[in-house]
Amino acid sequence: MNTIKNIRSTLSNKGNLNLAWFGYQDSKRNLTQQSGENYDVRVNCSNTTSVPTGLIIGVYSEEGDLKGQTADFTPAGKKFNDSVKGFVKDQLLRTLPLPKLGQVRLFYGVDDRFNAVAVVGLGTDCIGYNPVEEIDEQKEVIRVAAAVGARALQDLQIYRIMVESFGHAESAAEGATMGLWVYQEHRAEKKQLVVPKLILFDSEDWIGWQIGQQKANAQNLARQFSETPANLLTPSVFAQSSVEVLTKAGVNVEVKVQNWAKLRGFNAFLSVGSGSCQPPIFLEAYYEGCDPDVSPVVLIGKGVTFDAGGVCLHRCFDLRDLRGDMAGAASVVAALRAISTLQLPINVRGLIPLCENMPGASAYKPGDIIRAQNGKTILVQTTANEGRLILADALSYCAVYNPKFVVDIGTLTTEVKKLMGASAAGVFTNSDQLYDLLRIASIHTGDRVWRLPLWEYFTEDVTNTEKSDVQNVGTPDHGGACNAAAFLKEFVPNLTDWVHIDTYGIVKADLQSPPYLRPGMSGRPTRTIIEFLSQLACRN
Repeated sequence: MNTIKNIRSTLSNKGNLNLAWFGYQDSKRNLTQQSGENYDVRVNCSNTTSVPTGLIIGVYSEEGDLKGQTADFTPAGKKFNDSVKGFVKDQLLRTLPLPKLGQVRLFYGVDDRFNAVAVVGLGTDCIGYNPVEEIDEQKEVIRVAAAVGARALQDLQIYRIMVESFGHAESAAEGATMGLWVYQEHRAEKKQLVVPKLILFDSEDWIGWQIGQQKANAQNLARQFSETPANLLTPSVFAQSSVEVLTKAGVNVEVKVQNWAKLRGFNAFLSVGSGSCQPPIFLEAYYEGCDPDVSPVVLIGKGVTFDAGGVCLHRCFDLRDLRGDMAGAASVVAALRAISTLQLPINVRGLIPLCENMPGASAYKPGDIIRAQNGKTILVQTTANEGRLILADALSYCAVYNPKFVVDIGTLTTEVKKLMGASAAGVFTNSDQLYDLLRIASIHTGDRVWRLPLWEYFTEDVTNTEKSDVQNVGTPDHGGACNAAAFLKEFVPNLTDWVHIDTYGIVKADLQSPPYLRPGMSGRPTRTIIEFLSQLACRN
């Protein structure tokens, strides 16, 4: 608890931070909003221009209050209600019951400045860190409230939304920014939703607001990559798009082609891509935020832009979503852009193996034995477990950078989804300290993680073969997520702290996901990775 309180104190009280390393002293132009910059301007009868504008404020209430006796506005809400002579509260009491958490009430004609006012329910104000749920409920409530309010106004074709901070501007910015995002590039323009511009209302915490927007925009970028159809996002296109995104943010990017990988013995990676006519690409990105002699944190993202399963084809029902099998790579690219924009004092190198897993004539086959980059041989029991193969070569290769520690992220196993659904990502690690930092970060972001065992029991299962050093499947239906992690551990450089995040369960948002995520690709755990690295930089 003390550790959590200290971290919260450091990250929430922005006035106590050394803001220079966030880059806000002279880089405000780099922190522009990325939603709704272009909106229609209307001319009214008085020959003045106006933009359809909405306002979001919050109201607390006790559970079970049917008469509105416990209605209590946030400070910003109270101030606005007073400015309109109590009109908002009068209308709330006329339309009982009060909005509960996740509900919104819209009012019109309240103030000449706003076409509509959205009053969102916040539940009770006596909430905070919940040790049972492993989440900061206050921040999560704010994200939910900002999202439902913003989306209600978006449905009204509002072009500009003023959002109050609800006591924590960073969380409000996250919720509203993620809540408005929608993948609609291929819809007719007349059918597309307006993406309003977001503006902080009645708060001086501009820095917290901008940090929240950068984190949310990063997650939205990961959602954008993950939602893009596989025919429009091949390994080459992913690499090209990443170069464009990252270089604009000041991140160095190198695109390594197939011959480069072959010369360095990336045989596991190249085998996975051998069945596709799309050439595999190995992408390296480097952000230098401190002394170049300081060892970097290495982030590795699984980048299978479409996973048909190879010759061991997946079911047709599952294939529809397997364009998102590069979600780990998307999170790495998005996190790198955010930490560069925030100018965190840390060195980070991203390694992203990109390929398709297709059943072409030259595809690798069950029973093949492959020599990985570190010299270990792998018996391929199934081509459908390709993610661990491409990550194995990337993990082995990262030793050349003498990493501070390594984090790999990927959609590896259905078992982790069966275990936890979309509630949390599965985490495996050889470092208690790294897990504690990652867990605390997930408490703040609401994007939770949960540690699973990395016992010798599972290592014995994946090394129990007479034909090779290791096999890419353990005992069938027998600890699949743990077996995958045990397999990867065989390729982690010696004496290196390592975290493996299995995101298969959280890659898609469903009906149980928070309201700030529309159904579809979620972009998780991007914000948790950014928060994790922010805390590490703060400690250093």
